[in-house]
This record gives sequence, structure tokens and C-alpha cells, in this order.
Amino acid sequence: MTESKNQKQQTRIVQPEDNITPGFASFSVPVARASTVVFPDLASIRSLVWSDDTQWRYGLHGTPTTTTLAQRLAAIEGGSHALLQPSGLAAISNVYFGLVKSGDHVLVPDNAYGPNRDHADWLAADFGIEVTYYDPMIGAGIADLLRANTKLIWLEAPGSVTMEVQDVPAIAKVARTRGIVTAIDNTYSAGLAFKPFDHCVDISVQALTKYQSGGSDILMGATITRDVELLNKLKRARMRLGVGVSSDDASLVLRSLPSMKLRYEAHDRAALALASWLKTRPEVAAVLHPAIADCPGYDIFKRDFNGGAGGLFSIVFDKRYSAAQVDAFVEALELFSIGWSWGGSHSLAMPYNVRSMRTASQWPHDGVLVRFYIGLEDESDLRADIENALGKTFA
Repeated sequence: MTESKNQKQQTRIVQPEDNITPGFASFSVPVARASTVVFPDLASIRSLVWSDDTQWRYGLHGTPTTTTLAQRLAAIEGGSHALLQPSGLAAISNVYFGLVKSGDHVLVPDNAYGPNRDHADWLAADFGIEVTYYDPMIGAGIADLLRANTKLIWLEAPGSVTMEVQDVPAIAKVARTRGIVTAIDNTYSAGLAFKPFDHCVDISVQALTKYQSGGSDILMGATITRDVELLNKLKRARMRLGVGVSSDDASLVLRSLPSMKLRYEAHDRAALALASWLKTRPEVAAVLHPAIADCPGYDIFKRDFNGGAGGLFSIVFDKRYSAAQVDAFVEALELFSIGWSWGGSHSLAMPYNVRSMRTASQWPHDGVLVRFYIGLEDESDLRADIENALGKTFA
């Protein structure tokens, strides 16, 4: 390096001669921030291959921090490759834009995450994609819906509001025999309770905003696969869309990963206890928790899931209670906040009009549904809060 004594102050500020003692080590992953990646010579930059993950190219495409997170997520899920996205919805979008084009046909379960449905409807209206919604409990009957131009089948187990558990292996087996790609929104299980690649699914989508973050303060998603050809299609689409994530945000998710399984198990214990108690309440017509026998797909859950159900479940109130009364119940809760998303420490409650969300399957309940997310508060306090709100609202 040029002798600094001959340089102006501004140059020394921009290009300092750092002298840091070597040998530092800690448990945290260093945060590597970058837009520009510096190359040692022109031959190095001219030899770049966009699909080669062993080559650093540009900060948008990966840094040591974001790549570390991607590798750890793939390992948790049982995949080989993960691509980070700025949100769970961005990860869903990456699958669409990476794999389908005008004239292709996509199948989406009727219980899919609402923004996934919105995305599919947008692609059908403006981009010439054909979309069919299907009964989530169709199983191997999905074969009857396949067309010559079917390119992608979405799965979601359990459904993020109504909790039906699809027969993922049956659907994935049919798809594989026809050469059709399957993608599952596996956010519910955080890659812990359900291993989609063990059941012939091609792509798993995760909203890292949820359990992986655990703090209700990060937006991030991931697409995970074992298939290099699919990976490169997804990677090319992500690159062309200019999508990336902050190394600072990635470091926060990395910080939370070691406690994720412990938190997931704590959410699961409290949620199952509260769901079982709510099943005894006269105000409640149905409890939709995959680990409780009344939930559609309970047998499939017991067969395919290993590691609990996390903190999310729904209840359906008796039909004698109006939507306004159920709204009043939700607003009477003191320890449950009202808000979107889940996966953090704080409990949430949200009412839904399910009939307005369905187009391909009949919703069997007449009462209003409320989805609960059970956080890390003491379960007995949450039970008392629910009991108090029930008494105030329905007495």
C-alpha cells in the first residue's frame, strides 16, 4: 500500500491502514456488509459464473453473513440449497416468477396463505397464468385436476387459518410421476416438525419473519430445495428481480436460530393446553388444532409430523354469536394483541370470515373463526385472559 504519510487526509479516511490484532473469535457470525465486492484482478471478475456459489460476485447476491444463514436454514429443513428473500411473500413470488410463464397452469390449495392467493389472482389477471384452486383434502385425487400445461402445485400443511393438514406425500407422488414441480409453504413447522423433502416435495418456502426471527421485528423469507436445476431457475429469477436481504437482518436471524427449537416446543406445549381447554368451553363449536382429533387431517398430522404443532391454532365460535360479538371478544383480550403475522414472543388473536376466503371447497362451520397465536407468556395467565374475555362478552 502507498505510504500514508504522502496521502491527503480524505484518502487516508477512505482507505485506512487497519492494524487489528489477529485471532479474535466469538460465537456470533460477523456482519459482512457489501454492495461492491472487490476482486484481486480482472481475470477473476471476467471468470465469474453467476450460478457458482463459491464465487463472491456482488453484495445483493450474497455475503459471508447471508450465505451462512442460507446454509444453516437448508440444513434445518433437510435441503441442500437456500435462497434468502426480503419476506415470505417474496419467497412465494420467487417460485412463481422462476418456474411459470404465460400459458402455464398452477394449482393452489383453497386454504393457502391469503397473499399467495392474491399473487396467483394477479398472475392470472395480468400475466396469462391459469390458476385453479383445489380442496386441500383432495389427496391423490389431485390427479383429476392436472392438465397438459400444469407446471406447479402449491401445498400448505396445515392451512395458515383453517388448519387442514393436506396429504402432502400423496399429492407430491402424483406430481412427481407427471414431472410437475411441487412447492410447499412450510412456515407453520419452521422446518422442524415437517420435513417436506422426505415426502418428495421439490421446494419449501419459509417465512423467516416467524419462528426463525422470533422477535416480530424482521421481514425475511427463503426458498429451499435439493434440486440444483430448480435452484438455478429460482436464483436466476431472484437475480433479475434484484432481490436481496440485509446482512444486518441476516445476523439477527442467525442470533435467534439456536433457540428456535426450544421456543417452538414452548409455544407448542402452551397452545395444545389452551386448545384442549377451549374444546371444553360451551361458547366454542370447534377447535382447529392439528394435534386434536377433530381437526381435518389429524391422522395425516400424526403420521407425517414429528416435533409438535407450534403456537398457532383456530377456534370456531358457536353460530349463535354474531361477528360483532366475536370482535368484541377479541378486543376484550388484554394479553393477546391484534396484528398480522406470528412467531414472536407475544400472543395474538385475529377473527376471520372464512367463507369469503374460499372458492373451491365448502367451509363446514357457520360460526366466526378466531385464530390464536400463543406466545411465550405463562399459559395460565393466557387462559385467565381468555376466560375473562369470554365472560365479559358472552355472559
